[in-house]
Parts: sequence; structure tokens; C-alpha cells
Amino acid sequence: MYMKRVVLMLAVVLTCVAVMAQADEAGAEKQTAATQGRPKVGVVLSGGGAKGMAHIGVLKVLERAGIPVDIVTGTSMGSIIGGLYAIGYNANALDSMVRVQDWSYVISDRENLRRQSLSDRKKQNTYFFTTGMTIGKRDRNAGGFIKGKNLAELFQQLCSGYTDSIDFTRDLPIPFACVATNIIDNSEVRFHSGRLPQAMRASMAIPAAFSPVRMGDMVLVDGGLKNNYPADIAREMGADIIIGVTVQGAPKVADDMGNAMSIISQIVDVNCKNKYDENLAITDLHVQVDTKGYGSASFTPAAIDTLIRRGEEEAMRHWDDIVSLKQRMGLGESFRPTILHPLRPQVFTERQRVTGYTFENMTPQDERFIRQKFNLKNQKPGQDYGYIDAALEQQITTCMRVDLFYQTAECRLVPDGDGVRVVLSAGNRKNVQLHAGFRFDTEEYATVQLGLDIPLKTAVPVNTDITLRLGKRLKTRVDLTVHPTSFTRPTISYEFSRNDIDIYMKGHRSYNILYNQFQGELTPINFDLKNFNLQLAARWDFMHYRNKLGSEDSPQVTLKNEHFISYRARVNYDSEDHFYFPTRGSRFKAEYAYITNDFSKLKQRAADGSTLGKKKGMSEVSADWRTSITFGSRFTLQPMLYGRLLFGSVVPAVFGNTIGGNWFGHYVEQQMPFAGIGNMEYVGHQFVAAQLQAQQRIADNNFVLLRVTGAQQSDKVKEMFDHHTLFGLQAAYYYNTMFGPAGATFGYSNHTKKPYFFINLGYEF
Repeated sequence: MYMKRVVLMLAVVLTCVAVMAQADEAGAEKQTAATQGRPKVGVVLSGGGAKGMAHIGVLKVLERAGIPVDIVTGTSMGSIIGGLYAIGYNANALDSMVRVQDWSYVISDRENLRRQSLSDRKKQNTYFFTTGMTIGKRDRNAGGFIKGKNLAELFQQLCSGYTDSIDFTRDLPIPFACVATNIIDNSEVRFHSGRLPQAMRASMAIPAAFSPVRMGDMVLVDGGLKNNYPADIAREMGADIIIGVTVQGAPKVADDMGNAMSIISQIVDVNCKNKYDENLAITDLHVQVDTKGYGSASFTPAAIDTLIRRGEEEAMRHWDDIVSLKQRMGLGESFRPTILHPLRPQVFTERQRVTGYTFENMTPQDERFIRQKFNLKNQKPGQDYGYIDAALEQQITTCMRVDLFYQTAECRLVPDGDGVRVVLSAGNRKNVQLHAGFRFDTEEYATVQLGLDIPLKTAVPVNTDITLRLGKRLKTRVDLTVHPTSFTRPTISYEFSRNDIDIYMKGHRSYNILYNQFQGELTPINFDLKNFNLQLAARWDFMHYRNKLGSEDSPQVTLKNEHFISYRARVNYDSEDHFYFPTRGSRFKAEYAYITNDFSKLKQRAADGSTLGKKKGMSEVSADWRTSITFGSRFTLQPMLYGRLLFGSVVPAVFGNTIGGNWFGHYVEQQMPFAGIGNMEYVGHQFVAAQLQAQQRIADNNFVLLRVTGAQQSDKVKEMFDHHTLFGLQAAYYYNTMFGPAGATFGYSNHTKKPYFFINLGYEF
């Protein structure tokens, strides 16, 4: 009896499901029949850079009104919004997507080095300008201040599933077309097919700002130069009714031409008048969004929010016109079109099953390097290749550019059965990577640092890194780094520095010392793993003292040329989210060094330079730890502990503990910062300190910092707390610019018993 009831219930459920399915199918057929013969609607989106964010607000209103969209055309930013809309992002999805982007990164060529080595990350926070050059070969990505590699990478991710060559009319949920300009013959190029990310990238390549896209014999730039509002293309594609959105502001006058970007923008705007009036004349509903106060580069979160809102508000002012247009199409007020483009999954978090990997234009050694570093499976029958997401895509392409020195790197996901095939394509190798840094402060005035990375053409990746610093402290350094595996980087280095340093005693300048330092270091163990680095090294130092200038009461220090041999072990961990103004993560550094001058011991010398005997080598133990604790979205507390302990009967003055300034190792390697002390001062051989910093972010890039530091110091550990406590206070304001932090610091300490004021512009080096 029980089994009969179960069978009966199943039969009833199946019957209901079948009836509902038939009802849905009939409803769908009824809706299709109702819309047969209705006019086709084309939506046209103009160019305008960041101002094109307003298109999203207009699309929201069209969806709210139930307007069917059968065709989309666009130029520049309109091609990006329109292309994404055509493949599956509705207006709400586009709104969410543009808000989560770090546009300062997307519209630059900076690398995302979160998963790269700590040394690579330090470079990015030292130099404000970096560019790769391919000498002797044509660089197909040249021709603009920004090469657009991050934009291209973003488009690849957003267009997942549509990155191969396709027909935009037949293969997309909504037929789409966009426009570019071929500057070879000043012709209009219409994209009805091809690779969608490439078409979008070509359409928005603002001349001089972004590098053009080269396709065969064509050099393609922003389509706005020929057709910034492509309503004619929508008409040719079969649109009976055209709804157009433009974001151009009022015409500029002479007083508006105040900088290079405004001049370039005016040249583009003037040329964008091509076809504009004719295309506007065939538009049934024109929505002109007021973007006053914003420009093509207004990609801040506040600007994006305002522009989307203005687009929505302007479209709502046309609500009656939109409803009338819908009635003209013979559609009832309650009609809603079949959703061809539902809210897509978040492409930045979704994982896709991998069916295999294909490597293009890469050597077998490079392919092996990538497979080892990211644990990509070798191709075998029936192999499970795992999954890939946007984060892993970006990590792989960054590695190809940074570790393997390729000028460009692309990761394409090609649909393959129930997963995707990952295609990793590399461009030409860089011959050199040029870095440039500049800083100004009230102590050293102007300083320039240049870096040059030269990859050697060897079977195993090898990089030569040359650094030149020009200023009060001169430096030349050469590092030769070998990349035999995915995580070790054996390195040999040589450095020459000319040090011109002022030494202070309790806030008063005591003397100046001028010396040359020659240094060679071999680091056979250089182990990298995400945020962690371990080094074992042997170093040779030679100090050539040139001059000492000081007052009569300055310490009498005998300057004799000397050399040292040391053995060092270093540990470095850094998970902070920002180099200068972190809000989360921690940083930890520790080093042990055993210092000798004859490989095992230290020779003690008399004032006349004679040897008094040999002593056990000097040991150095140093460490610093900092973490960030954020309250809300703007206030961060950063406790820090640090110190340096020196052991041995002989401690050469050149290795003595020094404190002062804002950074570790600024003037000399062993320098430690201290709030309230602006210049470098010697302290005891045993030094430990605790610091607490409060960081308040104001607006987007303004920071107010309050810092308090306390420390104990002595020449012997057992006497550490017999001396008075050093105490310092410091307040600072900084603005985080593209050239590095710019701001001022004011401090006071009980050691110097005097205030100090310091101004800085630029990254620290």
C-alpha cells in the first residue's frame, strides 16, 4: 500500500511538471508571437572616456521601462559598455563591475605584484615610471603614453567565452558593432566580427594617451575621430528605432585649453563632429547626459557614482518619451522583453574547469617555468587540469612579463566541451626595462634614481639589474639574478656608493663624514614564496674614508681604510596592502650577521693602524615587526616593535647603531627610524624600541599620521634599563601622488630636546 501511494504521488508530480512546462512553453510562444513584426530597437552609446559611465544609468532606466534592445553599437567607452551589455551584463551587473575596479591600476601599465617577489614589489614602490623596451624589433604596443596592457587584460577577463574570433551579429546574445579609426588612411573601421576584447580596445585607443592597436596593415585608434555616435551603423544593422546616449559637454573655449590633456581632448572632440549631426537626425530618442565638471579621466569612485546617477536621472526625465516610444512599438505597459542577458556570475571570482593548456610563442624552458611555479599539470590522457579564475589568470600573465621578461602576455579562455582551454600567448621579449625615480626633501634636496633591467638571452632566465642614484649620496649597483626554478633566485651583487653623511649628537650636527664603500655579495639561497623571502649570503665590504669635518668637541674617530667579510641570514615577510599607507597585513624582517675581517675573526687595530690582536667576530641581530588594525574604513592603528643588538668585544664604528628619520636603512644600512628625531644619531650597541602609529585617511589619497615611539638603549644588555627612556612624538600630513608621498612631518623628542620639520616628495630610496 505504501509503495502504491509513493508511485501515485510521483505520477501526480510529474503530471504537474509537464503541465507547467507546457504552460511556460505556450507563454513563451505567445510572447514571441506578440513581438513578431515589432520594430527593432537599436541602442547607440557615444564615446567620452570616464564620462561614458553615464551610459549605465540610462540602460538601467531602459530596463526598468521594459524596452527591448535588439542591436547595440558604440564607440570608445560606448563600445566597452555596449560590448559588455551585448554579451551578458545587464545594467546592474555593469554598475557593480565598474565600481569594484581599481581604475588607477586599470588605466595604467603598472604590474599587479601582490604574488610576485618582495624585491619586485619594492621596485614598484621606488620608481614612479617604468617602461619596457624591445630594441631592434618593432614594438607593436608602442605609440602611446599608456600601452594599455591592464585594460587588455581586463577585457579578456570580462569577455570570457567570447575571446576568440566570432561574428558579433550571429554569436552574441545581442548583435553588436563598434568603431575604430585607421590612422594610416584616416578611414572608419567597423567591427562586426573578430576578437571582441581587441575590438573594444581598438575603439577606445585615445591618440597619444593609449597605444594604438595594430591589425595587419592598419593602425587603429579611437573610433570617435570618425564616428563618435554610430547611429548609422545601428540603422544598417536593421534598427527601426534608435535610442541614443551622448555624454559630450559644452564646446570648449580658449580659456579651457590649460594643459596638454585638455588640448588632446579638444582635438578629439573637434574630430568627433564627423557624422554627428547626421546621426543625431536619425535618432528617435536622444538622451544627452550632463557631465559638466568631469572629464575623460574622471575614474574616481565618487565621479563614477555621480556619472551613473546623472545618466539615470537624465533618462528618467525622458520617461514619458520612453513610454510613448514603447507604445509606438505596439507594446503594452506591462510588457517585459525576454531577458537575453541575465546577471552574469562575477567573472572575477567564478572558477572554470580547465581542459588543457596551450603555450604560444614561448620556449620550452619558459613553459616549464610557468608549469612549475603555478603547478599546471602536464598534458596526459585523462588528466584533471583543475580550475582557473581571474586572479590566477592575472598572476600567470604578470609572471610572464616580470619573471620571463615578455613585453606582452595574454591569457585566453577558449570554450572546450564542459570547460575551457587556457591559451597563454607571449609577445616579444623585452631587451631592457627602464625605471625612473625622483625625490626631494629638506635634507638631501633633489635625488634621482634610475634602474635598468637587462634580461640575458640564456636557456635559463637570467636578469641583470643596474641601479644608478644621483644626489648627495651617489650609488651604482649591479645585480645578476638567476631564475633556475619557480621560487629560488641565486644572486651576485656589486655596489659602489659615495656616502656624504651628517652625524648629529642630541639634535646638533657634530660632524660630517665622507667615504666610499665597495661591496660584493653572493646570495646562493634566495628563496621566494608569495609574501616570504629567505636569504643566506656572504658579503665583502671595503670602506675607503676620504674626509671628516667636525667641530672641536666632536668625537675623535680615527679613519682608517678597512675591509670586512660577513655571513648573513635574512628573513622577510610582508603581506601589507600598501607600501607606505597600509590598512591591513603585517610586515616582519629579521637578520643575523657574523662580521669578520679575516673570514673568522676581527683584527683589533691601534690608532696608528697596527694590529693589537684578533678577537671573535661581531654578531648582529636585528628585527622589526609591524601590523595594521583598521577600525571602520579610514582609521588604522599600526603597532611596531624593532631593535638591533650588537655582540662582541670589537664593534667597528661603521656598524654602530644609528637612529633618526622616517625609514629603515635610509642613509646607512643599520639606520632605524625614530619619531621626533629627524637626522642620524648614534646610540648604544643594544637598542630596542616600540612604536604606535595612528593613520587617518581623508578623502581618497590624503593621510594624517600621528606617531609615538619609546626606546631603551645601552652598550650592554644587562644595563639596558639603567638608562633613561628615549621618547618621541611626530605628526605628519601626506598626499599619495603618482610620484610618491608628498607631505610634511613635525616632531619632537626628549633626546634632541628640539623640534624638527621635514618635507618630502617622492618614494624613498
